[in-house]
Amino acid sequence: MSLVTAVLASESVNARELPVEPFVYGLVAFVIFVALAIVTYSYRDVANRHRAKAAAYAARHSGDEHAGH
Repeated sequence: MSLVTAVLASESVNARELPVEPFVYGLVAFVIFVALAIVTYSYRDVANRHRAKAAAYAARHSGDEHAGH
């Protein structure tokens, strides 16, 4: 038996089948990315939800007391 035949025979013995069809892995990845996109989208315009609080905070902290930082 030659080395090439031995290598080919050993590779066929170690072959394993996937537990599910290959497209399922892509589908799972797509669902995860969509879920992450929904979470990211839910944070849109968060800074503008409380304009009165933001304006009051800016008015209180508009001095130059922290100019060196």
